[in-house]
Amino acid sequence: MTYSDIPSAQTLVLYFKSKGVKNIVISPGSRNAPLTISFTKNPFFNCYSIVDERCAAFFALGMSQQLKEPVAVVCTSGSALLNYYPAVAEAFYSNIPLLVISADRPHYRIDIGDGQTIRQKNVLKEHIGYSANLRQDVVHAAGEVKKYGKDLLEFSQEEIQTFNEAELKKAIHVAVNESFPVHINIPFEEPLYGTTDAPIINTPNESEEVGITSNIETWEDLSKIWTNSERKMVLVGVNPPDSISDETLKVLAHDANTLVFTETTSNVHHPDFFPSIDSIIAPIEKSGNKEELFRALQPEVLVTFGGMIVSKKIKAFLREFKPKYHWHIDPKKAYDTFFCLSRHLKADPNDFFLSMDSLEKPQSDYKSKWSKVKSDYETKRETYLKQIPFSDFMVYDQIIRSIPSDYQVHLSNSSTVRYTQLFPMQESLKVFCNRGTSGIDGSVSTAVGASVHHQSPTLLITGDLSFFYDSNGLWSSHIRKDFRIILVNNSGGGIFRILPGNEDTKEFATFFETKHNFAAEHLAKMYGFEYHQANNLEGLKGCLKDFYQESQQPKILEITTPREQNDTILLDYFNFIS
Repeated sequence: MTYSDIPSAQTLVLYFKSKGVKNIVISPGSRNAPLTISFTKNPFFNCYSIVDERCAAFFALGMSQQLKEPVAVVCTSGSALLNYYPAVAEAFYSNIPLLVISADRPHYRIDIGDGQTIRQKNVLKEHIGYSANLRQDVVHAAGEVKKYGKDLLEFSQEEIQTFNEAELKKAIHVAVNESFPVHINIPFEEPLYGTTDAPIINTPNESEEVGITSNIETWEDLSKIWTNSERKMVLVGVNPPDSISDETLKVLAHDANTLVFTETTSNVHHPDFFPSIDSIIAPIEKSGNKEELFRALQPEVLVTFGGMIVSKKIKAFLREFKPKYHWHIDPKKAYDTFFCLSRHLKADPNDFFLSMDSLEKPQSDYKSKWSKVKSDYETKRETYLKQIPFSDFMVYDQIIRSIPSDYQVHLSNSSTVRYTQLFPMQESLKVFCNRGTSGIDGSVSTAVGASVHHQSPTLLITGDLSFFYDSNGLWSSHIRKDFRIILVNNSGGGIFRILPGNEDTKEFATFFETKHNFAAEHLAKMYGFEYHQANNLEGLKGCLKDFYQESQQPKILEITTPREQNDTILLDYFNFIS
């Protein structure tokens, strides 16, 4: 094997190997050459080349999301590091352990007018779990160090080595055990391309305990409250597939006093649960006796688990009609989303709900009453679909009905994830969306990265702005032939037409909705995708019929919808089911 002859580069690579960090996403550059050489020349590591650093970080995020283990991203010095920030913020709020490695210039070359130098130390500090700033070796490029960096000679190479190893241990520990992104900044002096066949440092061999131990509290006081409550609500946000047991689902489904509200990103399914939250709440908002109905829906106990909640309506409702108790279950953190958080339960949701099930409960009509409302809107939704013209609403219904079993489905943010909330998703699908920060950036790159190690095919459903914004995510040699993209192109940011402030003015269309006339056909050709297009229901059904069949190329299906009608059709749906 070949290693860089720079001790700090060797140390980092050998520590990663000892800790089992084997997936490395590298963006091209010169200053990171010592790391690139050492990673790519070692068969232990799986190395991926992604040119655009923003795409590279989201690619790594998607991979880490699927593998549930740290994935590293490596970049050169300067502005390259700043392009990682959107994915780092997403990883921070989504509990994804990215290892961000930035090569840096020596401190004496920063702020003197040299190119590709910025102040890289701690630049990501607000959205990482740990910032490791390694020290520059004094045995490498000793003449330059003696000439320009004499202050470095205050430390011996042995002291520098001890410090760097300790910093690496801390960073990797935080990533592995706490699922935080971490930043490792490592300065290199030229020459950068020197190599050796054997490392000059000792290989670390310490074992590391992984995982977070759940701290299950004494349930006695909670059990009494749970047992005596006749109106309980369980609200599930972003949640990994297959994390909730069948036994837990049965316990929740058979409790007549409990409403289980799920979102598309929850990956939780049962016929007795409530998967379209807005279809319950929107009709109440339009009702003449909404105060009375909201009081009837208001839970005494709210239990939440999972990540961020998509539905703005459920957040507005629970902030206005607060439960008496709000308990959030999570081993790591609890957000006071509804301004009434009373307990943070550092446990597994399965343990909590199965413990509560051992108790006898009084019976109420809480669930049966709202189940009737659910049945009514489901019937009306089917009626509404038969009478509306071709539009986003109709398109998302057709898309979701078409997805084959066991697919991995990635959703872009904004309109896409909100439309999918309105329709039932079959339970064999594994659904993901970057809801940590809920940005439109990185959806293509995340889906591509997530597909690399996933056994089943991957489908990305995206709106046009999100797709074109991250189109560099297609600039990759790692896209599988069974990768699929469905692009719903309504010629702008359609969600702004349903938000307050919608105006039919040139300024609104330009600066909010960002109206455009782009299509994906030429991008598809450039990146080697098979391209299909539909602009009516008959054409869409025809395209979907063969879209998921095996092919020699990945596929894009672009569906164009009427920009100025979509918002009216969506808002009229809520009027129709009211």
